[in-house]
Amino acid sequence: MSDLTARWRALPWWARVTAVFLGGRVIDTVLLLWQASIEGANAWTSAHPGYLLFANIWDGRWYQLVAEVGYPRVLQFDARGHIVQNQWAFLPVYPYAVKGVMAITRMPWEAAAVLVTVLCAWGATLVFYKLMRTRLRPSTAMYATVLFSVAPVAALYQVAYAESMFELLLAVILYLWVKRRFWAMLPFIVVAAFTRPGLVALALALGVWVLWRFVQDWRGRAGFSVRELVASGTATIVAFVAGLAWPMIADAVTHHSGAYTETELSWRSSYTGWGSLVPFTSWFAGAKWWFAWWHLPVWLGYLTLVVLILGFAAFLLVPAARRLGPELRLWLASYGAYLLAVFFPQSSTFRILLPMFPALGIIAAPRARWYRVTMVVASVAAQIGWLLIAWTISGYDWTPP
Repeated sequence: MSDLTARWRALPWWARVTAVFLGGRVIDTVLLLWQASIEGANAWTSAHPGYLLFANIWDGRWYQLVAEVGYPRVLQFDARGHIVQNQWAFLPVYPYAVKGVMAITRMPWEAAAVLVTVLCAWGATLVFYKLMRTRLRPSTAMYATVLFSVAPVAALYQVAYAESMFELLLAVILYLWVKRRFWAMLPFIVVAAFTRPGLVALALALGVWVLWRFVQDWRGRAGFSVRELVASGTATIVAFVAGLAWPMIADAVTHHSGAYTETELSWRSSYTGWGSLVPFTSWFAGAKWWFAWWHLPVWLGYLTLVVLILGFAAFLLVPAARRLGPELRLWLASYGAYLLAVFFPQSSTFRILLPMFPALGIIAAPRARWYRVTMVVASVAAQIGWLLIAWTISGYDWTPP
């Protein structure tokens, strides 16, 4: 063992994880500055913007609008009677947290938003490592943390988006679930439900876990006490109610049934036109749209989708996935089902996949050095591609991050 390796291993776990996190941020800062240097004038900035301005485009401006004026009580409609894009698609915890930091520090929005994002990403990285350590050996958990820090969309850890805050809350929730601390999960569940959509997937995962534990106990294979049943059942109910609360609040405030859903659909309408949300049809509509756009047979799109679904199911059954335990696998399966039910695949897909970060524990399993180095290089290369495709703007840009 070299002196450098020995010194690295002698550091406290949080110091090593922080060093990994900072390494990832250095990479993304360089990439974002490079992207900003080649950015032309756009709807949000002049050409070649500074870092903070460049980090606050896209959804960052919507979050700023929420912080400054809140949510509309009266919805706006286009000439055909459809709801136009508005703030109800952006949940309140992140923008109001940034607003609070602005009030305390007197920072402008751009700086405060990036500060909140980076601090949440740092916390998420620390908790992610602890979560991985509940199931994986130290070296594998640390390598998974490296992949977490250089993920293809890791630039989101330092721009004005709510993803890192949601990842922090979700990582805490999953860690507490693994530790069977259900009562402690409740406040984090409620806050997460008002940070990013998707908590109904947690309700599904918890509900299936409770049923599984109950059946195991009935068969005499697990001790599922009444106390644990009540605690886990309560967490399931809270996740379900909290996950549905924001759409109901939007309906109540605007006096328009379906205000939130129709607002979300307004972003999809440029692809599919207007229509109702029919669960479990969006990915098939996406397969049809994208393969037709590429002038490929539509049946090939459907076949590709089926292969992806079956491949994801097989991924959750490999030995490395089983080592994650039932809780994390259930979350991955439930969130995947949630996306299949409601999400239309487009350029935001890679960002929307971020809550599947426990899957990095599976990807990190191989220990060969060539594999690990290749995965890091591939992740950084994917960051460059994602930034060029999704973050930079070229005229009328229909590929938002």
